Amino acid sequence: MPDFRIEAQFAGPVCGIDEAGRGPWAGPVVAAAAILDPQRLPPGIDDSKKLSPARREALFAAVLDCAAVGIGAASVAEIERLNILGATLLAMRRAVAALPVVPARALVDGKHCPQLACPALAVVDGDAKSLSIAAASIVAKVIRDRAMTRLGRRYPAYAWADNKGYGTAAHRAGLAAAGISPHHRLGFAPLRRLMTQDVVNADDESTLTS
Repeated sequence: MPDFRIEAQFAGPVCGIDEAGRGPWAGPVVAAAAILDPQRLPPGIDDSKKLSPARREALFAAVLDCAAVGIGAASVAEIERLNILGATLLAMRRAVAALPVVPARALVDGKHCPQLACPALAVVDGDAKSLSIAAASIVAKVIRDRAMTRLGRRYPAYAWADNKGYGTAAHRAGLAAAGISPHHRLGFAPLRRLMTQDVVNADDESTLTS
């Protein structure tokens, strides 16, 4: 379970930063920054991937109730322009900028840190080590899941309410039936292969009918 030992090494407010949505084929990447009050740590905070959706929702509400939280996102267009790592770092910068409190230090899940006004420390598997990062992971995951559920109502073919944009069988079936939406990440290799396959198939059909 994550704890507060890393945060306790530093003076001043320490924010944890994490993202949700680096791997999906569609939708934005979302980041969150969280500054926890060490006197009011919500029990049960853990890596969001280890929590059920219902538990994430409950902890999401608990974190918002007792922590300073900032949320940032990068759009599909920004993912295409910057690549997914660059867009993730941009979303993280926006999340920190949205905090109501200026942090003295940032703990960032993973190997890469965004450029911030405060010193930042990359923590590999940080959502399993730091309560602040774990709290940020919960916020980012819930916000992104809600966004993909809303998009899924507009684009029901892809079953985004269930798969949140990941490349599941239902998502693949939706792509085969409905084609590519404006919210798909065309720079991702699986989608490039699907587009190439569609072009090849279209050329084959035109050859057969000409």
